[in-house]
Amino acid sequence: MKKAVLYGSFVMLASIFFNYFSGEKDWGVNAYYGVAFGLAWGLAYYLDRPDFFLAKKLILSLLGMIVLLIAGLMFFNTMIAVPSLIRFSAVFVAYYLLASFRSSKSLKK
Repeated sequence: MKKAVLYGSFVMLASIFFNYFSGEKDWGVNAYYGVAFGLAWGLAYYLDRPDFFLAKKLILSLLGMIVLLIAGLMFFNTMIAVPSLIRFSAVFVAYYLLASFRSSKSLKK
């Protein structure tokens, strides 16, 4: 769990600074998209365990997306909240795509 939080935080900070230096100057939106990236990577890393069944992984990732959507709708509008879900999904899928290239099918091992 500690590594999942650590990796999620690192990805979040990297995403915030990448978005800022690539032209987006609104820190609130940068932070929200950074949280989306960090939450996705940290959650994917946490769920990358052999003792979790697929149904549990799907439910927990769906809960992460719902939390992200609710936060986006509370602080921003749908034009910002919906793309964060797409970013979350892309990072989540990218994690498992990278893991699929390894023989252990996991990035933890």
